[in-house]
Amino acid sequence: MEELLLISKYPGSLRPLVEGALAAALRTTEEGIRQTEKRLQEFEAKYQLSTAEFLHRFNNDEFQHTLLSLLGCGQK
Repeated sequence: MEELLLISKYPGSLRPLVEGALAAALRTTEEGIRQTEKRLQEFEAKYQLSTAEFLHRFNNDEFQHTLLSLLGCGQK
């Protein structure tokens, strides 16, 4: 585990700053997780395929795909 030591001439002045930065980073991370969960649910509903099943089939090369099809190019 990494350790960080902060030294200041003014005791207690760094703690609120660090706590605020960590809280903001946590909020951003949690929002990112919520957005990812929403996108996964939309994908599963659209393709009637659970994420676990998709990963299983993808890892077993059961999908024919090209980079262009993954990007949605060349579709009519």
